[in-house]
Amino acid sequence: MNILFIEDDAIETMKLHRTLGKLGLHHDIIEAKNGEEALAILNSDVKLPDMIFLDLNMPRMSGIEFLKILKAHDSYRYLPTVVLTTSQNRADLLECYKIGIAGYVIKPLKYEDYAEKLRKVFEYWEANELVKK
Repeated sequence: MNILFIEDDAIETMKLHRTLGKLGLHHDIIEAKNGEEALAILNSDVKLPDMIFLDLNMPRMSGIEFLKILKAHDSYRYLPTVVLTTSQNRADLLECYKIGIAGYVIKPLKYEDYAEKLRKVFEYWEANELVKK
């Protein structure tokens, strides 16, 4: 799968790559540090991602602002978007589902728990039929 990973924290980005390696998953990761950069990637000649992992707390444009733009766009609204965040704020959770996310994963503190959650998310999306454009 081609995955757009929108995260401003370099340690979180390294953790995702490490986890994919440990799980033996060979997905292509396109990285964006914020929503503006992610939109520029989506609007470029790069093949659309099969799914998006999105952090909520980012500079310039929050994850929720990005989601609103993404889900209002005819070509991007069907891209499965999974929020991967530390935010346990119920208002964030409800707002994200209202906008149209595919999942909301709270990053656990323990690496083993993080890896297990990601394994389950990837298994689920690998079994799904994804919109290909």
